[in-house]
Amino acid sequence: MMKNYFKKVIRHFDYPLFIAYLLLIFFGLIMIYSSSMVTAVNKYNYPPDYFYRKQLINIAIALPAFLVAAFFPFQNYKRKGLMISAIGCMFLLLGAVHIFGFGGDVGAQSWIRLPGFGNIQPSEVAKLVIIVYFASVFAKKYEAGTIDNINKSIVPPISILMIAIFSIMMETDIGTSFIIVAAALCVLAASGIQLRTFMKLSGIVGLTMIPVAIILFFTWDTLMTDGRKGRILAFLNPFDYIQGSGYQIANGYIAIGTGGIKGLGLGNSIQKMGYLPEPQTDVIMAIISEETGIFGTFIVLGGLGFIVMRALYIAMKTKEPQARMLSAGIGSVIGIQTFVNIGGLTGLIPLTGVPLPFISYGGTSLILLSLALGILMNVSMFVKYQKNK
Repeated sequence: MMKNYFKKVIRHFDYPLFIAYLLLIFFGLIMIYSSSMVTAVNKYNYPPDYFYRKQLINIAIALPAFLVAAFFPFQNYKRKGLMISAIGCMFLLLGAVHIFGFGGDVGAQSWIRLPGFGNIQPSEVAKLVIIVYFASVFAKKYEAGTIDNINKSIVPPISILMIAIFSIMMETDIGTSFIIVAAALCVLAASGIQLRTFMKLSGIVGLTMIPVAIILFFTWDTLMTDGRKGRILAFLNPFDYIQGSGYQIANGYIAIGTGGIKGLGLGNSIQKMGYLPEPQTDVIMAIISEETGIFGTFIVLGGLGFIVMRALYIAMKTKEPQARMLSAGIGSVIGIQTFVNIGGLTGLIPLTGVPLPFISYGGTSLILLSLALGILMNVSMFVKYQKNK
């Protein structure tokens, strides 16, 4: 039976989606090598290819994760036991980060070390779990005809979301919190819920924000570390704070401006020579612009844009509610995260430290986004199969 399933779906493999994914992760690998060489040697006394080799290992894990998710029928995510296990694991990791976590900013705790797995960022796990959970639970409610029952169908999953977001906010990971909430709302918007129900829900969420605002008021000094206050000031005018909080943004501007149309050439970045701290992470797009100009920028934004548009296209083509919500959620989380990263680097919004999908250095983000894209691939094959059978 499983053999027949593979034969059916493999004929509908979404090669354009897969090629875009491969193009992004391997272009990102090249740029991680180029951007991190000086940092690896001068800052950490590592070999120049240290971050390159680490990311190569991450890719070696991410690719099989993508393929497993691609051939695992997405309908299985409706299973109650699987969802309870995923939610439980998410809260276990989110709870553990407050006890064993570590991070970059003063007071921030976003990472935990798991023996045998390395460093894990639980908020990245929460991104995928919330999307899959929302799509699964709302698909059940839609099929049962109770999707517009706020108390029974909507409040329970929203409560799970709010608890997760509160935990992530306590890590002071504001950027990821915004991405998860926005993506969850996109899933809800694609669920088939009526407009008046959505408006009522908005009112309920507004009321729940009152106690949240009170809690934030009393924990403001904890959440708003000096680093985050500085980012807001730097967002308003980075060159006024170029010796402090505006240093990274200002040097990002310089990198983008120096690259111009043609770029300085691969490996020839000036800003990676100690001007941009950790250039292989969330500010890697500045190095890409500086070294490769419009060509590299087009590869990254074109590839990410294609994946987002492909996801939305799949969502519009399918009549299966769970497939529609999974596609909308995965497409929106990649699109929103890209906007938050690029928007912070270009001064549209405050810099938050969110990685650029599939490009920035980091195992947790790459592996979890690869799993998400694998789920999208499975949905795409299902939609094609349903259309052609």
